This record gives sequence, structure tokens and C-alpha cells, in this order.
Amino acid sequence: MYPLQTLRKSAFKAQNGCCFYCSLPMWENNDQAAFACRFKIPKKLTPWCQSTAEHLRAQQDGGKDVRENIAAACRFCNTKRHQGRTDRAPSPEQYRARIQRLVAQGKWHPALPALTASGWPSPMRLTHRR
Repeated sequence: MYPLQTLRKSAFKAQNGCCFYCSLPMWENNDQAAFACRFKIPKKLTPWCQSTAEHLRAQQDGGKDVRENIAAACRFCNTKRHQGRTDRAPSPEQYRARIQRLVAQGKWHPALPALTASGWPSPMRLTHRR
């Protein structure tokens, strides 16, 4: 098995630095200030854009730290998938489809208005290498 950080970085690169769920750009390492400057995002919103390791099959459901089970997801999407749930979170496919619809309507991510104003193109579906 690989360390989770290595798996996250690999997924981040394979996904072109965009969230698996919302397709918005993310930052990693110590690039928070540069990310805020590049996309003209208020610094208070940048923590939501940080890349996190998302277990597609949750650890509590037997998901392992292996390449096929780790995607890079922004902190906002990763947090919201499991927030307030006593039952199982939606499948990654169900959740992604829902989030993509909300992003297209401009209703999902707190950084979306700033990203759109900065000239970031409308989020597009990415072909993820898995």
C-alpha cells in the first residue's frame, strides 16, 4: 500500500488539479496564497478548495488506501458527502452527478462565484484515469 498523501497527489495530478466531484480547481501543498491570487478568491474561501484524499468506498465500509479507491476532492465536496449522515453516504457516482448539476446551476461551492468572476471556465466533466 502507498501512503495516503502519495495517493492523493497522484489523483490530483491525474485529475488535472480539479475536484473529482465538482470539477473546480484545487490547491495542495503550500499553494494556498498563490491559488487565491491566481483565481482572485478571498483567502477565507480557499480552505474549501484544498485537495483532500477521498475514499470512494469509505473506510468504514471496508475501503482501503489503494490507488483505485482514492480520488482527489476539494475539502468542501469531501466534507459535505458525509456531513450529518447516520446512514451510508451516497455512492461516488450519485454524489458526483448531483454536485455537477448544482455546479451547473451555480448553487454548490462557496468559491464558485469568485472562480466564475475570475474567468474560470464553466466546470466541465473530466475523464479521470482510473
